[in-house]
Amino acid sequence: MPEEINHPVQGSKYDKIFRENMHNTLPGIIKHVLHLNVNTVEELADDVQFTKERKTDLLKKVRDNKGNRYVLHVEYQTDNYPEMAFRMAEYSIMLQRKHKLPVKQFVIYIGPAKANMATSITTKDFRFRYNLTELSAVNYKLFLKSDLVEEKMLAILSNLASESTESVLAQVVQEIETHTSTLEQGRYFRQLRILLQLRNLNKKAIKDMALVGKIFKEEKDILYRRGEIKGRYEEAMEIALELKKEGLATEFIAKITKLSIEEIQAL
Repeated sequence: MPEEINHPVQGSKYDKIFRENMHNTLPGIIKHVLHLNVNTVEELADDVQFTKERKTDLLKKVRDNKGNRYVLHVEYQTDNYPEMAFRMAEYSIMLQRKHKLPVKQFVIYIGPAKANMATSITTKDFRFRYNLTELSAVNYKLFLKSDLVEEKMLAILSNLASESTESVLAQVVQEIETHTSTLEQGRYFRQLRILLQLRNLNKKAIKDMALVGKIFKEEKDILYRRGEIKGRYEEAMEIALELKKEGLATEFIAKITKLSIEEIQAL
């Protein structure tokens, strides 16, 4: 049975992957998913705060091929959040106020179902809209032919056309093994295991035993051990230490292990 995708902890897990790989996947996302002609990209702080704080998934100041400058704001969404239009409207107002530039917003839906969120707000005195697109609408070959492994992995979540998931998965695994070192492969396979859950694929659902052996070769994978935590303090501390070595945020580790932030910081 696949893990619950819409659980807040699961959402954090997917967010972490997209944030980690953002630098390398951004050109492909802008070109193939957002269909924008961008010439330059400048870094912006991804937190927005006036009366409240909001942390964005992707925030850049860009200039297009016509010389227009604007703030590009992108959110990745794994579920159909019913109030997404209001959330994006909050972001838009705060970003315009802070940067004094037009804001172009996109929600990229990466969940297993079809995206059906409202994209606009229309009242007598207020009108707002954002752009909603689905990663599953992009042909997987566009990602697979990239020179970057992080972008190649997005093929799993894109439009597979007539190909089977296992066939595309085998191609992604081959690309990872061909273009990365043994040390790097561990990180990419961990990320791949998480992304597979968005396709409702787990260890038991993959019939190709060779693929299973390559992707799920870590018997003590923290993603599976996590579900076995029963409040045993020593085991929770051990898993917290592993998660900390992975570079995960202290607050996230606290949610997983039920340990205090102070206990985790002391590790």
